Amino acid sequence: MTQSECQIHWAPSRSASTGVPADAPAAADPLGAAAVWELFELPFLDLLYRAQTVHRANFPTNEVQLSSLLSIKTGGCPEDCGYCSQSSRHQSADVAATKLMSAEAVLAAARDAKEQGASRFCMGAAWRNPKERDMEALTTMVREVRALGLETCMTLGMLEETQAHALKQAGLDYYNHNLDTAPDFYGNVVSTRTYQDRLDTIRKVQDAGMRVCCGGIVGMGETRRQRAMLIAQLAALSPQPESVPINHLVPIKGTPLEDAPPLDEFEFVRTVAVARIALPKSMIRLSAGRESMGEATQALCFAAGANSIFLGAKLLTTPNAEVSADQDLLARLGIKPMPAACAS
Repeated sequence: MTQSECQIHWAPSRSASTGVPADAPAAADPLGAAAVWELFELPFLDLLYRAQTVHRANFPTNEVQLSSLLSIKTGGCPEDCGYCSQSSRHQSADVAATKLMSAEAVLAAARDAKEQGASRFCMGAAWRNPKERDMEALTTMVREVRALGLETCMTLGMLEETQAHALKQAGLDYYNHNLDTAPDFYGNVVSTRTYQDRLDTIRKVQDAGMRVCCGGIVGMGETRRQRAMLIAQLAALSPQPESVPINHLVPIKGTPLEDAPPLDEFEFVRTVAVARIALPKSMIRLSAGRESMGEATQALCFAAGANSIFLGAKLLTTPNAEVSADQDLLARLGIKPMPAACAS
């Protein structure tokens, strides 16, 4: 797959008004970029109504998947992603590099996550790509965490075909590799890995038979049109990613984006709603940035179609909401944890 085959251009497409009729909310054809843009421009409550209609047509109501994310190898990454404190180029972010955790330590963390209510366990390593010497340890982690009855996901950077197949054979349910942002804003954020590199890894994951977890980060200084382009890019992937994390930038001191202006909370909810409509059967994951959101904003995100959150006080190196606070909020909203369902 080439970038030109994936990239959506701002040409007229079908109207957003025909994209999500009440009687056919899960249209087979992906929304084009113009239709995605029209969704962003809808009155807020109209957009939420459409998103909730799509959500209810494709997922159980009042259920959210509880996930846990562990940094199995922190810091020292050679990439220059402007949002990330784990880059070796952002020394003033003051994140110490560590070695890959042992399988035993990862398994212990997975058990703790399950006890807290998580049904999905995600493992992230700060690498450009995994080394062959690490593959045995990684596949062991996958097998042992999955044996606990947890759905598994890993994010390890770019993959070779053989590595993707090894992870699939170990039983990995999902591989995370985000597009981050729109193609025309990407160069403002990352220079050490191309957009095409990301698309190539996604294709290798799909070819290996794994499910894809692919989303992006908003609030990095991009325009609304660029947020729309990101959603259109994700919707154009074939097949569409089964899992779509929507991250709100957490500005970290010492990174190039530490002074990024905060994104309006209604705009973030809009992004979640548009993602739900454009990717009707995907798990829309409310990811980084929740700790700075009020409870009302999080509730609006659930109304907009978000159906997964991350438990735990930390996501890799950024803060997250406390488990007890999440449990209290979900209880007050009448939302129940989604039961575990590992992929076959």
